[in-house]
Amino acid sequence: MILTIDVGNTNIVMGCVENGEVKSVCRLATNLNDLSSDYAMKMRQSFEFDGIDYKNFSGAILSSVVPQLNRAIRTAVKKVTGLDCMVVGAGLKTGVNVKIDDPGTLAGDLITGAVGALSLYKPPLVVVDMGTATTIVAIDSEGAYLGGAIIPGIKLSYSALSSGTSLLPNIAIEAPKKCIGTNTVDSMKSGAVYGTAALVDGMIDRMETELGEPVTVVATGGLAGTIVPYCRRKIEYEPALLLKGLAILYEKNAKRR
Repeated sequence: MILTIDVGNTNIVMGCVENGEVKSVCRLATNLNDLSSDYAMKMRQSFEFDGIDYKNFSGAILSSVVPQLNRAIRTAVKKVTGLDCMVVGAGLKTGVNVKIDDPGTLAGDLITGAVGALSLYKPPLVVVDMGTATTIVAIDSEGAYLGGAIIPGIKLSYSALSSGTSLLPNIAIEAPKKCIGTNTVDSMKSGAVYGTAALVDGMIDRMETELGEPVTVVATGGLAGTIVPYCRRKIEYEPALLLKGLAILYEKNAKRR
């Protein structure tokens, strides 16, 4: 069983993956002030709550968009499981040809999502990850990672909107009954859900045009389940995409260690 950890700006998602299947998923809040001992305690409590014997892990791997936490998380994994935690980054074998200007700058979560999507669907692909930021990336018919777009996430955008205006409140990210809102809250909800869905649809269309052939679209991330049902494009929703991608990356690299 492989411990897979996706460190995001808002949440740390931990998955237990066995034979390619995600058996369990735990979430911790990302806190820059937490020490390795804090994370170790929270990991142990999460595993125990889910009935997972953390001594049964045979390997561990993490991808992170918060590099200043990597050391604390790796130390916590070592304390809890006794394992050295692999980190997605430069030098790791991915099996994906990365064609961006500087492949060394590619964030771990983006390549992990690409690996996960390619294991499930035939390219060309567009992979959408909706978290603190929304990322939309393109993979060509040969399975090469071409690049993509980074967009402020829904919660981040609407938090900024509320804090930067006098009359607009904080809202729950949920769809109103109609696109045409008849009050302030419903109008904001319409923009958050229907507006984001339209943005995603439009970006997919533009990337598909640049690729020159029909694409399969795969979505993941904490907010994807809220937005995908309102997109007009057909989108495959894979909530555990990054955890699956991490397990694949671990298996590709474990024998090299």
